[in-house]
Amino acid sequence: MMTGGSERAIWIQLDERIAALDIGHGARLAADLDSLRRLAAANGLTAMTPVIHAIEAALGRGERGPAVASGVAMLRDAVRCGDDPRANAALAAACARRIAG
Repeated sequence: MMTGGSERAIWIQLDERIAALDIGHGARLAADLDSLRRLAAANGLTAMTPVIHAIEAALGRGERGPAVASGVAMLRDAVRCGDDPRANAALAAACARRIAG
C-alpha cells in the first residue's frame, strides 16, 4: 500500500505522462498506454485499466479523434480513483458509453 507522499508522487508522474500523450500518433500512443498500464498496476491504481482498454479498442478501430481524446480525459479522473471497485465499475461503464459509442 502506498503512503500519502508516494501516492502523490505516482499521481504526479501519471498526470505528467497523460499530459504528454500524443493522441494523433497511434503506435506511440499504444506504447505509452502500455507503459501507463504497467505503472498504474504496479501501484494498485486499477481504475485506469478499463479506460486504457477502451482507448486501445478505439485505436484498434482506427479512431484518433474525439473517442481517444475523451478516453485521455477519463484517464486523468482514473488516476485519482486508485483501486476503488466502485470507481472501477463506474469508469468501465462510462468508457463503454463515451468511448465505445
